[in-house]
Amino acid sequence: MAKDSIRVDLETLNRFIDTVLQRAGLPAPDAARVAALMAQADLQGSDGHGVIRLPQYVKRILAGGINVQPDIRVVTERPSTALVDGDNGMGHLVMSFAAELAIAKARETGIAWVGSRASNHAGPASLYARMPVAHGMIGLYFAVGNANHLPPWGGMEMLLSTNPIAVAIPAGDEAPVVLDMATTVTAYGKVKAKAARGEMMPEGWMIDRAGRPLRDPVRAHEGFLLPIGGHKGYGLALVIGLLAGTLNGAAMGKAVVDFNQDHVTRTNTGQAILVIDIAAFADTQVFRGAIDALVRDIRDGERLPGVERIWLPGEQSQLRRRDYARDGIPIAPNLMADLDALATSLGAERLAAMRAEPDTRTILAPNP
Repeated sequence: MAKDSIRVDLETLNRFIDTVLQRAGLPAPDAARVAALMAQADLQGSDGHGVIRLPQYVKRILAGGINVQPDIRVVTERPSTALVDGDNGMGHLVMSFAAELAIAKARETGIAWVGSRASNHAGPASLYARMPVAHGMIGLYFAVGNANHLPPWGGMEMLLSTNPIAVAIPAGDEAPVVLDMATTVTAYGKVKAKAARGEMMPEGWMIDRAGRPLRDPVRAHEGFLLPIGGHKGYGLALVIGLLAGTLNGAAMGKAVVDFNQDHVTRTNTGQAILVIDIAAFADTQVFRGAIDALVRDIRDGERLPGVERIWLPGEQSQLRRRDYARDGIPIAPNLMADLDALATSLGAERLAAMRAEPDTRTILAPNP
């Protein structure tokens, strides 16, 4: 977080995104749904997938690259599976539809897999993996990224994307265990966030085409991201792409459209969500208690010298939710300027003008 970041409360950020999306052409109910998910992304610290994406979404909407009146529908279905066609709607809407369908099916059958095609970028993977947790279920989410930034191991041609995976497992008294990771060392959204804040990238995120470290995010187009674990990360990116993309009839490999550069062409983004009802396998209270015990064993375990705390996946995001709900969500000054320019171009109120004073702020409670 930049030292000169401007704090904006969740309610104001949500309202700003909602207003801009409506001005861009999204119907009010859809704009509200997308805005809520985008604001939640920023609340949990996924700043590469929150309001920073708003100018990009608006460009695609105004250019006709996103359908603002989609017919999101099930095209094939069995008791525990479904394939959803998003009709080129906003990815947040498509994946909300798919997640809700998977939760309902898992409640009946114990486990459900719902894939989607003709979707778009939907924000951080954990948003959708977390949805089943509110229903006492486990969620797993997979997606094909919206631009190829990764070559096959040993190759030079970028045929794969960051292809994220997220898993959310409910606990009892402890916070859910939530793993959200790209198959690259970092998600490309974090590269965009670094550029927006005027910061350099750590060495090891990207290399250029000569194999040299690339640290300037403004020059990201000159190189590519590195996979996690070397060839293992490449293999994981490939498999996730096959499951979330190819299986659903969505784009994969050379068919992936770089939505950072192309605002008109349909991306045909593929995603998938797997929901597991814990009750189909175990007593839910016993399971949650076992998760609590393991979380505490890990957190309280003996640490290496110099290590202050052992973190569980999702704990730092949970703390950000608490801190940002209390203090406001940090927005970099140059991003604030971009957002205000966007609002002005659409005849909407600027975010800087909408910011609530601390003593009159209404804070929305973060998701569990």
